[in-house]
Amino acid sequence: MRSKQIGLIAIMMVIMAVHGIAVAGPGKPNFIPALYGDGETWGTKGTTTLPAPNAHNRQSFDALYVITNSNNPMGQLPVSEAAPGNPNYNGGRWFTHTVEWTAEGFMHHGIVPVLTSDADLDLHESLGHLVITPGSFPGGPPVYFQCPLLPVK
Repeated sequence: MRSKQIGLIAIMMVIMAVHGIAVAGPGKPNFIPALYGDGETWGTKGTTTLPAPNAHNRQSFDALYVITNSNNPMGQLPVSEAAPGNPNYNGGRWFTHTVEWTAEGFMHHGIVPVLTSDADLDLHESLGHLVITPGSFPGGPPVYFQCPLLPVK
């Protein structure tokens, strides 16, 4: 079991490095920007894959949006539905969603903006600039996992 967890963490680190996500080792806080939540950057502390929720705990997961095709030179971190301090934050239990800019979004913006909040995602989805699909992409993070958010220092 331990080797399976180590293997999963190693795979996650490679995946997240490719997608611009900073990852902390198990038990070791990472205080560098790893994702956006409520317009701020947050660090992480390891990951644990979780089983899919059931009817009784579905509300205990927040959406984590991973943008797979941003062309912004500033880089695009994943975006959380909520962050610490937000009453809707569930403590770092995530349901991964894949986000892609549409051709219309690229035509409208040229270089797309960096998205930093759930409100940004909602706006651009309503304009037809984004397609949001529940679940992860091939080679992406687990669909359901735990990863608490920590202040960036």
